[in-house]
Amino acid sequence: MGWEFLYLSRQDIESLDISMKEIIDAVERGLVEKGYERVEMPPKPGIHPRKDSFIHAMPAYLKGLDIGGLKWVAGFPGNKSKGLPYITGIFVLNDMDTGLPLSIMDASWITAKRTGAMTAVSAKYLARKDSSIIGILGCGVQGRSNLEALNELFNIETVKAYDISPEAARRYEEEMEKKLGLSIEIVESPKDAVEESDIVVTAGPILKNPNPVIEKDWFKDGGFAAPLDFDSYWKPEAMHSMDKFVTDDRDQLMYYRSIGYFKDIPEVYANMDEIVVGKKKSRENDDERIMAMNLGLATHDVVTADLIYKKAKEKGVGTWLRLI
Repeated sequence: MGWEFLYLSRQDIESLDISMKEIIDAVERGLVEKGYERVEMPPKPGIHPRKDSFIHAMPAYLKGLDIGGLKWVAGFPGNKSKGLPYITGIFVLNDMDTGLPLSIMDASWITAKRTGAMTAVSAKYLARKDSSIIGILGCGVQGRSNLEALNELFNIETVKAYDISPEAARRYEEEMEKKLGLSIEIVESPKDAVEESDIVVTAGPILKNPNPVIEKDWFKDGGFAAPLDFDSYWKPEAMHSMDKFVTDDRDQLMYYRSIGYFKDIPEVYANMDEIVVGKKKSRENDDERIMAMNLGLATHDVVTADLIYKKAKEKGVGTWLRLI
């Protein structure tokens, strides 16, 4: 007997027209599995061949759903000058009966979408329900996917967008107004993007030795913050001003601390999955300042890849390749 796996390029995945709502639902299901301790997910090991770069292995098995696989993901800030994406990678979805690969697919699309979905799920539980002003710092891939996901759950009135590149901000304004029909206001400083925003997403590059700029007084009472770039944008005193400091996985956060990241952060109140399944309380009043320092979970990649694989098989998309 032989074995074939389904190869899916980024173009293949995009052709499936999977909605952000489907990914949000999948990510929340993954958090439920983790919250009930039905997940095997070791802290992600990695290598760091260039300054501020990483290549990480992210494996996970969701026992309740009987799905598993691994993402091999890279982040290289210098790629932009080469006309390449900052985040790249592949995902291997495995058959749980044989261990053989069912599919090998582009992981950059998965990373972008599931990260945005995780911000939306976190905001669902931790942001004020009437949040309508969104601050986006970093108008790249994650600035787009996070806004797309938040737009699924909140009645957004204004988006305040900041990027160190004015041209990137202008492209963001044009693309996101057209795609989502939202009012995008380009602002001239990080302070302008943070002040008065109900939800703040920072999406710059991850830096081991950052020079953060966001002050605690910029962030409004009752606000929700989602730093996708670790502590690169937020000063320690701003993070320590939070009433609740949440993460997606304490073990991964502690691992990152052990290799030199997160030198001065608050005590973790809860894992996000503990909040989703009701083990810890979510937002308790409209004045709480809450930050969700989500680092990215392999479980989110697995549930998204499984969704992609099933849709691709159903629609006959992709290329079957013989392995053995």
